[in-house]
Amino acid sequence: MAGHSKWANIQHRKGKQDKLRSKMFSKLAKEITVAAKMGDPDPDKNPRLRLAVKAAKAVSMPKDVIDRAIKKSVAGDAEDYSEIRYEGYGVNGIAIIVEALTDNVNRTASNVRSYFSKCGGNLGTTGSVAHSFDRVGEISYAVDAGDADTVMMAALDAGADDVDSDDEGHWIYCQVENLSEVSDALEAALGESTESKLVWRPQSRTEVDLETAQKLMRLIDMLEEDDDVQAVTHNFDIPEEVAAQLG
Repeated sequence: MAGHSKWANIQHRKGKQDKLRSKMFSKLAKEITVAAKMGDPDPDKNPRLRLAVKAAKAVSMPKDVIDRAIKKSVAGDAEDYSEIRYEGYGVNGIAIIVEALTDNVNRTASNVRSYFSKCGGNLGTTGSVAHSFDRVGEISYAVDAGDADTVMMAALDAGADDVDSDDEGHWIYCQVENLSEVSDALEAALGESTESKLVWRPQSRTEVDLETAQKLMRLIDMLEEDDDVQAVTHNFDIPEEVAAQLG
């Protein structure tokens, strides 16, 4: 569930993502349960739940699993989770934000700190790296939604602020409070998106060499494999020639 960046889709990670599919389902179910518990169990009346359900459907989570997660919150059987954000630096000062839902803050903090330490980084205080990111809404579309100009015009008409298009797809950004409205307008113009969510968008990115990329990816893999971690965001890019060496 890492944020968008070009390196996230390179070939060597595809098998890893397949392996994490069931873990992804578990994390999405947790988010659905928490969203439903904190608000209305009807997605149409609960923006956070609506986004969580949409994210689950985007990765083909079975409907009965989604419904069970919602019912769990309604029945009062859901665990009490705390939402925690960790901020730190990977090797060579790369900024990383980790978002977690946990029923044991001490366990999660200890685990996250150990991952950073093992991979040559260090965990910072709240706010230590968030200033390098913007909190925004992100709406994703497949490349066949239209060419870059078509998507850009639709995004601007819908009230979005920016669009990032490449040969893998389109990513449309808007203000946090406008995400639901912009998403609905885009759906009317371009069809259903692949995903709509709140993200930390880096204000700039740093290209890394092979050794740095290997260490950073080891750290992100460790974080994503942790059951308490919901999302990992960073501010680095892997150049194509380095990605080719990673295989």
